[in-house]
Amino acid sequence: MNLLWLTIVLPLIGYLLLAFSRGRWSENLAAAVGVGSVGLAALVTAYAGMEFMENGRQAFSLPLWTWMSVGNFHIDFTLVLDGLSLTMLSVVTGVGFLIHMFASWYMRGEEGYSRFFAYTNLFIASMVVLVLSDNLLMMYLGWEGVGLCSYLLIGFYYSDPKNGAAAIKAFVVTRVGDVFLAFALFILYNELGTLNFREMVELAPAHFAAGNNMLMWATLMLLGGAVGKSAQLPLQTWLADAMAGPTPVSALIHAATMVTAGVYLIARTHGLFLMTPEVLHLVGIVGAVTLVLAGFAALVQTDIKRVLAYSTMSQIGYMFLALGVQAWDAAIFHLMTHAFFKALLFLASGSVILACHHEQNIFKMGGLRKSIPLTYASFLVGGAALAALPVITAGFYSKDEILWGAAAGGHNILMLAGLAGAFLTSVYTFRMIFIVFHGKEQIHAHPGKGITHHLPLIVLMILSTFVGALIVPPLAGVLPESDFGHDGKMALEITSGVVAVVGILIAAWLWLGKRRLVTAVSNSAPGRFFGTWWFHAWGFDWLYDKVFIKPFLGIAWLLKRDPLNGMMNIPAILSRLSGRGLLLSENGYLRWYVASMSIGAVVVLALLMVLR
Repeated sequence: MNLLWLTIVLPLIGYLLLAFSRGRWSENLAAAVGVGSVGLAALVTAYAGMEFMENGRQAFSLPLWTWMSVGNFHIDFTLVLDGLSLTMLSVVTGVGFLIHMFASWYMRGEEGYSRFFAYTNLFIASMVVLVLSDNLLMMYLGWEGVGLCSYLLIGFYYSDPKNGAAAIKAFVVTRVGDVFLAFALFILYNELGTLNFREMVELAPAHFAAGNNMLMWATLMLLGGAVGKSAQLPLQTWLADAMAGPTPVSALIHAATMVTAGVYLIARTHGLFLMTPEVLHLVGIVGAVTLVLAGFAALVQTDIKRVLAYSTMSQIGYMFLALGVQAWDAAIFHLMTHAFFKALLFLASGSVILACHHEQNIFKMGGLRKSIPLTYASFLVGGAALAALPVITAGFYSKDEILWGAAAGGHNILMLAGLAGAFLTSVYTFRMIFIVFHGKEQIHAHPGKGITHHLPLIVLMILSTFVGALIVPPLAGVLPESDFGHDGKMALEITSGVVAVVGILIAAWLWLGKRRLVTAVSNSAPGRFFGTWWFHAWGFDWLYDKVFIKPFLGIAWLLKRDPLNGMMNIPAILSRLSGRGLLLSENGYLRWYVASMSIGAVVVLALLMVLR
């Protein structure tokens, strides 16, 4: 485990080599460096994981150097490997490697091929820093690094202004959450004198025992940072527009790794949240509301990637719900399985997009199951896992653990929201599959070829089945034990399975047999209203435009003339005006002097009469 630092250095070296090559390398060499560096990091992770298991799953700390030391402020650059960070690190490097391999096929012929891998390598390095940090400030370094890479990759096709606008939107909205996280850092250091995760949990009970409410503010700020990065209500608006980037970016950053960083943050600081149960319950509420709202939004989307984007919001909502009901293991378990099947679905959607000549509108596709059979199989397996099809998919086991945690903890409303979300997920997922792969063929598709296309899809397909559910994250001793018992669990599992199957059957009935009914409903007045409302994600963009953007632009318009500088000119303006007034009284006209004296005399006499 002393080689753990290589998981950061290897992709960082790959980034530097690709960046300094300035695009002069061939695509094969750029792919070898970009994919190879992440593959080597994955091998180091596997080696470190085996050592971790052999050493009895004891947490391992690797001090590298002192990062900051000013007075009492002391921050070490130390890496920590425990069950939680190992799980997340395995997802980042393992799934990240498969996505990089697929990207080497997907990005062929694109301008900026080496630039793409430079950005993704920097992202992997930043994400590993975030995951392996032993303190909140070092995590914040990785947190900002992945935010920068997200901005660069969303705006990768920068020649289109819409892509640049999407990148700016993502950067600004997530920065709002990052400011909240910075506030949390200030509060916690001011109160506890440390940012080390272990020390904070040890010091917090004694320090905040006297009714100090600053811990509540700190955890609220941590939650604010988490909802920004993980695209949860109310900072969820950026994720759908982030689909402007290349599809492998959507798989890597906006499905499998970066957007789950908020879940990881809350899990890592769980000791603080357990001391503020009101905030922890709010975490669950945020997740439940987000998963339902995102489910309805996904139900009416026409862009294949935006369907998956809203699905990602919804699934991360399940993770937040699990954290809120203290089903810690279930949250991380679903984080892992979600990385498998959502990466699969995004990569498969990329295969569809290239096969259909960069077409992304699902209603312009159709009947593709025969022309691209491997991609069709990938969508079936990934879609079944997303819909939590019983027994055979990984998503069933992780999602049911979340629902059981909510039910066993007495959070019945959250559990019902989870079931409603499961039903919506089944409907919109198979709506997409039936529209794209069944019915009349509207476009001639060319299947992807080569091992770099086939192998990632096949491996992720296997991991999205019950095989992936056999991988149990080693979380014992890291997160609190969540023993909810088993009374009634079987009934809930059957209910959840029935909900998933019914959703699939309804989707088949509507989009395979009763398309006229769907058209009639969508063309009705209520259908148009709700369809438009959900299509625009419940109008949050419109609301934020009116409440924040327009006032900001108005203030900017006022300030562009520099009113402060104008205020500095007020004495000079008053001096000029007074000078002109005095010039009127000394104009050299005799009649003006006689008239002014007469008026003055009248005013004086009037005042004397009034005062009398």
